[in-house]
Amino acid sequence: MLSRSIVVQSLRSIRDRFFDRRRQRNEESDGQGSSNEATGPSLDNLSVDMQFLIMTFLSPQDLCRLGGTSRYWQSMVRDPVLWKYFLLRDMPLWQSVDHLSVPQVKLTGSAVLDDSEMQLDYMAEYLRVCPACRNQWQYQPRAFESVTSFFQSLVPLSEPQFAMFGPGLEQLEISLMNTIMHSPHVLPVAGLPHRQIDGIGSGISFKYKDQHRFNIATLYSTNRTERERARLEHLSLRSKLFVYEEDSESNIPLSINSMFNQVCQAVNGFIFVANAETDRDREWEEECAQIRVMLDPAVGAVSRPILVLSCVSRETADRRRIPCVTIAHQLQLSSLPNPWMVQDTTAETLTGLLDGIDWLLRHSGVKL
Repeated sequence: MLSRSIVVQSLRSIRDRFFDRRRQRNEESDGQGSSNEATGPSLDNLSVDMQFLIMTFLSPQDLCRLGGTSRYWQSMVRDPVLWKYFLLRDMPLWQSVDHLSVPQVKLTGSAVLDDSEMQLDYMAEYLRVCPACRNQWQYQPRAFESVTSFFQSLVPLSEPQFAMFGPGLEQLEISLMNTIMHSPHVLPVAGLPHRQIDGIGSGISFKYKDQHRFNIATLYSTNRTERERARLEHLSLRSKLFVYEEDSESNIPLSINSMFNQVCQAVNGFIFVANAETDRDREWEEECAQIRVMLDPAVGAVSRPILVLSCVSRETADRRRIPCVTIAHQLQLSSLPNPWMVQDTTAETLTGLLDGIDWLLRHSGVKL
């Protein structure tokens, strides 16, 4: 985390330069000097420490309004160190991030900004990615997508189908899928399972906003007995969804098992359930490989979206979840050509689930 004292030091230097220039202008105009500190009640007269404290309580919109009140506050509010501080402070608290809003800047907690960072507009980057600002804009399809959706509207389409997989389905104390199936107030079940794939997955239809039907094919790594034993004993099992290198103990998959290849080709998108609980060692390389194998262009179009549910069993005061921006970074989602989103979700209450489903359906061409 960037030190508050470093931010105050940067703001103080901006203040000193501003009043030095003002004093020089005054001396040139009437030959009389001017003090660095004005008199009378004014926000400008407060110490830099107090001014910074006040700015930490303001919303991004209020900070922008403050910057428009005077040249002095315009200089203070545009400080890149200030906005880098806000990015590092606020990102762990954001409940979602996607391919359009992931920060594209160097987010380290270094004490000073190097030459390359000084060229970055941290203020513009913050306003682009923070949820309070980006929630104001909606996904806008590109021109060719609009034409495609027009022709698709002329043809009756079956309900969109999504493949759900990932360690969060199996490692959490509370089953996300079981909670979904028993929460009709959140997602009513619109169709019972109509097929079973070798005891590993099944397709279930749900209804979103009482009008949009969609199907989730849940793809587990193995059967229920083996999954439960692995969860209780904290074992790492090879998933039957994938093919691995022969005579190797590595759990890094090479491709999709042919049994599931047709299923993955037919789906409109994917839901990857990540374990966001922090009390375990993460095997990021294995999870990254699983996502990339599923999204292999040879299997389906790169336009298919993937929703990553950053899931915990329950929200408790003594257990902190892994921030969604950290999940996005560790899974290397920014390198994907597919649209993606990471959404904080709680298995016990399904908090955040509908926000993720809404995004997934929109990016799958469903008009909500």
